[in-house]
Amino acid sequence: MRKVVLFFHTVLFTLSVAIFGCPKTYDVVITSGDIYDGSGRASYVADVGIKDGYIAAIGQLQPDADVVIDAQGLAVAPGFINMLSWANESLIEDGRSQSDIRQGVTLEVMGEGWSMGPLNKRMKQGMRQSQGDIKFRIEWTTLGEYLEYLVKKGVSTNVASFVGATTVRVYAIGYQDRPPTSQELKQMRKLVGEAMQQGAVGVSSALIYTPGCYARTDELIALAEAAGEYGGIYISHIRSEGNRLLEALDELITIARKANVAAELYHMKVAGKSNWHKLNAMIERIEKARAEGLKITADMYNYTAGATGLDAAMPPWVREGGHQAWVARLKNPKIRKRVSNEMTTPTDEWENLYLLAGTPENIILIGFKNERLKHLTGKTLAEVAKMRGKSPAETAIDLVIEDYSRVETVYFLMSEENVKRQIKLPWVSFCSDARSLAPEGVFLKSNSHPRTYGSFARLLGKYVRREKVITLAEAVRRLTSLPADNLKLDRRGKLKKGYYADIVIFDPETIIDHATFEKPHQYSTGMLHVFVNGTQVLKDGEHTGAKPGRVVRGPGWKK
Repeated sequence: MRKVVLFFHTVLFTLSVAIFGCPKTYDVVITSGDIYDGSGRASYVADVGIKDGYIAAIGQLQPDADVVIDAQGLAVAPGFINMLSWANESLIEDGRSQSDIRQGVTLEVMGEGWSMGPLNKRMKQGMRQSQGDIKFRIEWTTLGEYLEYLVKKGVSTNVASFVGATTVRVYAIGYQDRPPTSQELKQMRKLVGEAMQQGAVGVSSALIYTPGCYARTDELIALAEAAGEYGGIYISHIRSEGNRLLEALDELITIARKANVAAELYHMKVAGKSNWHKLNAMIERIEKARAEGLKITADMYNYTAGATGLDAAMPPWVREGGHQAWVARLKNPKIRKRVSNEMTTPTDEWENLYLLAGTPENIILIGFKNERLKHLTGKTLAEVAKMRGKSPAETAIDLVIEDYSRVETVYFLMSEENVKRQIKLPWVSFCSDARSLAPEGVFLKSNSHPRTYGSFARLLGKYVRREKVITLAEAVRRLTSLPADNLKLDRRGKLKKGYYADIVIFDPETIIDHATFEKPHQYSTGMLHVFVNGTQVLKDGEHTGAKPGRVVRGPGWKK
């Protein structure tokens, strides 16, 4: 009887194959590619099979799949991880993440100092009032809810986030310059712990901006400890990248040591020509700490200019109490005069990007909220000051008042030699420190730093292929497994059987950035195919419209 049943099963299977076709072994097979697996080892030629969103096999495979991609002569690598993304709002406007997907980014890690949760009613009201060109409803309260909101809305990249030390400070204290009470600190630690359980990858600080700069070291240690209890890391835009760089770096190392956590330096740089020589000492201190067993790492973008706002050109005291209080103070003639004097007077008491840039000609205005000011986009602060017949400092004050924003600004601060030296460091990963945009619609109302469209392609085209600063295998490691391991991500960052199929295919002979400071809205080229969780998002260099992105959660996540 059993033989009869098996016979009929065989007959039925044979008939179904004849009628409907044989079931495929894989969904996608990538054939004959140069495999850069993320380990940093030399590439090898092999095929990659994708099934049900995962890497099913790597080796000599039969092209038995619904989709077969010939990758001969092309690099096949894990998807890139953007360690500092400001796509928080741009992904709400356009979930395709075009400028990053076209460079191979499959994971946006957000939350520098500020995160999109947790929020209270007062914070939500402030967010609504501060919205610029992108308008959105705030349909979440916690950080976990925000990440789920993005995925439900539809995003092409995966998304992850730190919980912001500034965010939990504002939640508990507001914008006052004072230490938290013991009860407030307890609440802040609780908020960090809850965010970690919701999937945050760690806690972040941004210590040149108010009110984040009001936090003292002991407060940051307490919050880092709270994140560390769930396996999270501490990451920081340190208190100074210029005149007090080494002291600020010492604080980061102290926090890592006392909180017993891994720590990362956001967008590593040495700002201001008079400080460029400090890179040697900076590297020595980090490598000494690493030799002692502390896990200290950094990330960077590959440009000599940074981008932030005119708030980074003004003293912290004038910004206490939040944006409304800042603007109100700037309207007071006596305060205006004092601010103008402090902007133009050298000091080590606060991080003054106005002076670190060297000259107002090195300060470019790239983003305004006020339609009547948008014609100034792309001009230097020096040019606008001349147009208005005022000093550059007075002009900066006027622009903040008139735009009722911090005014998005580019500052030229770093040296090309130092950029190259940092790229060579094996413990440095990469970031854009920017939104993810498209050269269309609302995004064209402002300019952007060229890193928005070019940071990752620039690394591979300029610094790997043309200038040979590091090898392609090492660049891929630093874009993939290094940040994935630092963040303790589950099955991300490598081409390995059983890992999520976040895969990029690019031409290492042509990949390059095109965005400039004069014309920033230009896509990079040379990235041909991108898969996110096994779904093709980029095909022959063009976006497919697919939005398979998921929330990537940290080690403290509780389902």
